[in-house]
Amino acid sequence: MSSTTRVALPATASRATVAPIGAVAQVVRFAAIGLLSTLAYLLLYLLLRAGLPAQGANLLALLITAIGNTAANRRYTYAIRGRESVVRHQLQGLLLFAAALGLTSGALATLHAVSAHPARAAEVAVLVVANLTATVLRFLLLRGWVFRQRPGAARASIDPDLRSVL
Repeated sequence: MSSTTRVALPATASRATVAPIGAVAQVVRFAAIGLLSTLAYLLLYLLLRAGLPAQGANLLALLITAIGNTAANRRYTYAIRGRESVVRHQLQGLLLFAAALGLTSGALATLHAVSAHPARAAEVAVLVVANLTATVLRFLLLRGWVFRQRPGAARASIDPDLRSVL
């Protein structure tokens, strides 16, 4: 029979593990996650577009991929593990989603104002350009606002799952 002893963590201890990662590694990881997210977004958009108007397909595809993108960037780009602040991070990610939605919806609205029935390829092209703009904004805001290292936050050694790729 084994016995376990529970040890109370000090009030300053964090359940989230934050590992320092350099800016270059962050950009590379962010780009990889962004590429996968963009491909998933475009695929979802095209699938949803078969039954929805352009703006509805854009909204749903962007919302679904934004949630996954925030979770993936939290884990791999910024090496944050654990449940602490996950809700705050996702809510902040949804604010960034709103900015991206504004950019992509504006791009679609402009396209549809110029051409009443644009080809799907034209829709995809303007969405890719709008998403590239939103991606730059997203990286800057994720790094400087959502996942920035706050003073006094607990830092841990490099996440073991990420050690080999740093």
